[in-house]
Parts: sequence; C-alpha cells; structure tokens
Amino acid sequence: MRRGDRVTAYGGIETGGSKWTCAVGTGPEDMRATATFATGAPAETIARAVDFFRDGNQVAAIGIGSFGPVDVRAGSATWGHVTTTPKPGWANVDLAGAIARELDVPVAFDTDVNAAALGEHRWGAAQGIETFVYITVGTGIGGGGMARGRLLHGLVHPEFGHMRIPHDPDDTFAGACPYHGDCWEGLASGRAIAERWGAPGHRLDGEHVWALEARYLALGVVCVVAVLSPAVVILGGGVMQRDGLLERVRADVDRLLAGYVDAPEIVHPALGPRSGVVGALALAEELVALRDDVRYEPAER
Repeated sequence: MRRGDRVTAYGGIETGGSKWTCAVGTGPEDMRATATFATGAPAETIARAVDFFRDGNQVAAIGIGSFGPVDVRAGSATWGHVTTTPKPGWANVDLAGAIARELDVPVAFDTDVNAAALGEHRWGAAQGIETFVYITVGTGIGGGGMARGRLLHGLVHPEFGHMRIPHDPDDTFAGACPYHGDCWEGLASGRAIAERWGAPGHRLDGEHVWALEARYLALGVVCVVAVLSPAVVILGGGVMQRDGLLERVRADVDRLLAGYVDAPEIVHPALGPRSGVVGALALAEELVALRDDVRYEPAER
C-alpha cells in the first residue's frame, strides 16, 4: 500500500510452542527485517517481540498468528488470549493485548494455522482457491483454512488436531494428547511419533513407522474432506518434510475415499516455513485496510 511515494510497513508475529518468528515487510518478496527466538516464559517472550519492533522496526499494524487454543471472538473479554493450551505457563495469557499496549499499534489476531492459510492464499499454493485447508503436522497438529474466501471461524476456531479418528487395531500406543489421548494429534503428531517409537521422527527409518504415520494422516485428511470439501489440502510442518510422506498420504487418501468423491489436490506449502509469519503480515495489512483512522509514515532516516 503506497501513501505518497512511501510504502507502509506491517508487522507479523508467528508464535509457536517452541519458537516465535517476527517480521517487518509487506509480503514474501519484501521482508525488511526478521527475528526468530525460542519460546520461553510469557513475559520474557513477549518482551523480546516488543524489543524487535521498537528497535527501528516501526509498523502501521501487527498481525499475530498464535498457537492455541486462543480466543478470536470479536468483543470477547478475553479476545487475544491464549486459553487452554497445555504449554506450561501460557494458559490464559493476554498475548494480543500486551503487544498492542506496549507498542501502541492496532493488532490483528488469529490462529497460527489460519495465518498460514492466509499467506498461502495471498502468495502461495492456494492462490485463486476459495475453499481450502492448511494443516500443520509438527509437535502438534493444527488446521485452518478458508471457505468461500473467508477464514474459518465459528464457536471458536478449527481444531483439526483433536478430531477423533480410528485407532489402528495393531497400534498399541495409547496416544500423546493430554486432553484426549488418541485424537488425531495424539496419534500422528511429532510428539506422538517420538513417544510411540522412543525417538524423534528424523531418526526413524522403518517402513512400518511411516506407513502407520501416513495412514493416520490420511484418516484425518479424509475427515476434513468429507466435512469441508476443500479443493486443496496444504500439509505443512516439520513432520511433513519426511521424504515420500506426502506421496504416501495422497495414496492413502485415494484408497480411503474409494472413489466416492474426488480427492483434493494435496500439496506442500509453497511458502515453506514462512507461511505463518507472511500470513501474519497479511492479517496486519487487512486490519489497516479496515481502519480509516490508521495513518503511518515511516520516519526520515
């Protein structure tokens, strides 16, 4: 967005259970400053993000894509809070409010996966697609997306990772989710892989390991396909970087759908690991577009 002969800068924050990424820019081709740091205690982690934007990185607004669950309900007394997360120390933390107060800028707030979906819609694998989903398979499993061009929201926000999928009868692992045991996240997340087999996924090569993982991922994808009918399913996150896993999931989805409906296109994110923070920039840009009172011109240097 140009005002006069200058370009407005936006801020983006992608918060995760293990790390935060902050950025200033207008999109994937204009990332003017970035920083990544480990997720610590709430006060110290929020302070590091605040310091990043105070250190010469002024912005018109900040978009936050957060791990959850979170409260994204407009007008709610706890809007912008992380709510019932199992992440120690982070339950009921006012994340968006703290950033807004410290930096005195408008803040847009959504889930990390909805932010990633928005990034892929604007600049990545879902360009021109009105109904699609973005699913991240990492330490946990999360999902977001769009239906008819609008980010998915409802009573709260999508929680794909906590769908109850069939437990493979030959799999004796009870599940890793502290709330639900063998939900999708409890059976197929990176945490589940490590707890089931006694080692993280990047150290496991057995055919049985990845055949089971692909089946579990395909079962969840088929549930999403049956309910939302996405044209594209984007599978991101660290677990999906395993060579050949995407192709296994595609084959198992086809087998499970059994010709009843067409399978959607199943792809990696075109923006790679940047989908979330780039999408957070887009959240900020959209907020500025809705606020006629927001005016920002970068200081002369």
